[in-house]
Amino acid sequence: MKNFVAYLHWRGMIHDMVPGVEEHLNSGMVTGYIGFDPSAPSLHLGNLVTLMLLKHFQEAGHKPVVVVGGATAMIGDPSWRAQERMLLSEEEIRYNEACIGQQLKQFLDFSNGNNKAVLLNNLDWLKDFSFLPFLRDVGKHIPVGYMLSKDSVKKRLEKGISYTEFAYQLLQGFDFYYLYTNQGVTLQMGGADQWGNLTTGIELIRKKAQGQAFAITSPLLTRADGSKFGKTATGTNIWLDPLKTSPYALYQFLLNCTDGEAEKLIKIFSFCSKEELETLIVAHCAKPETRLLQQTVAKIVTTMVHSEEACRKAMACSAILFGNASSVEALYALDEADLLTVCAAIAKITIARTVWDTVDSVMSLLSMATEGMITASKSDAKRMINARGIMVNKTLVTDPYQKPTIPLLHGRYLLVQKGKKNYYLIIVE
Repeated sequence: MKNFVAYLHWRGMIHDMVPGVEEHLNSGMVTGYIGFDPSAPSLHLGNLVTLMLLKHFQEAGHKPVVVVGGATAMIGDPSWRAQERMLLSEEEIRYNEACIGQQLKQFLDFSNGNNKAVLLNNLDWLKDFSFLPFLRDVGKHIPVGYMLSKDSVKKRLEKGISYTEFAYQLLQGFDFYYLYTNQGVTLQMGGADQWGNLTTGIELIRKKAQGQAFAITSPLLTRADGSKFGKTATGTNIWLDPLKTSPYALYQFLLNCTDGEAEKLIKIFSFCSKEELETLIVAHCAKPETRLLQQTVAKIVTTMVHSEEACRKAMACSAILFGNASSVEALYALDEADLLTVCAAIAKITIARTVWDTVDSVMSLLSMATEGMITASKSDAKRMINARGIMVNKTLVTDPYQKPTIPLLHGRYLLVQKGKKNYYLIIVE
């Protein structure tokens, strides 16, 4: 059993922790939990950081408990939110619970060993807890001043916070108390935004059970503007569900991160040893243009979240747009869905099949049929082709007067590349 706290420190995964937690974890197998509210039908990349806490926790010989917040999702956590979230219907929450429950099972071992993971739902112990007993048994132990001092509350007071959201920390605090008394849970972990909720649980355990409990938080994974990834946050999220964020999009997102971000992420998301990571970082720094760190972390995360096959296809998709002519076979091997995924962010040009049937040269196709979107005129198209600046379906076009005989992808698509970075998808209908 490794020193879990020291292990997390070198991985950069500790933001804060209560005194005594390291000694507690070094004393033997500890049962710890993290909760995830089903406010969406999928977890996201930010949740993966806390999931990795649980994975590393289990790998260190401790017992992980995962709580799906079927009850707390009906309230909504105010932490790091500028305004109150929209309340979900019970039907939506039940659906989200089922989806997230399936996702959680792919990251932890729920089957083997004394420290096999346990999956619980806080609706099971909160659904029959009526209002008056909750006020008497829970509310009386937590002073209002203590609740008002939490950052999650203070940041919302000026704009307004409802009693519903104000009481959220009591519900999460009771979760910790319930798990402490019924499951032997002595540690709660979570993102840095959860510190106030975690310490409320510790306080409730101290007052109601005269017990001692502990907490660890990890740094939040944030976007470039400093906002956190969240299931109900605005902006484009990176989801773990392949139907919401494709494996290619996940791979590409990680491939495009900065050197500093890549070094941080590979420590969090990999199980490489310290020596292996140090060797990798040195190799990357020697030739940063190869983006070795980015490629490695993109491959690790995409494989872990999806599969080796999904990662292989994502890498093939990436090579099509950012590789060279050797990716011709990879392009034709893509199924239609993957082709459209690869081309999701590039310009689309639709032409009628009758027009396609009458185009006499690639030069004409690039100018007339595309209404100047790719080249402004036939002479411009001829100049680009003669300069070896046009590729169609990753095949270099060398003759401006060449008939457009390159086979259509799936009978209706042409991928046109102008220069090194400009791509267009022609759709024949």
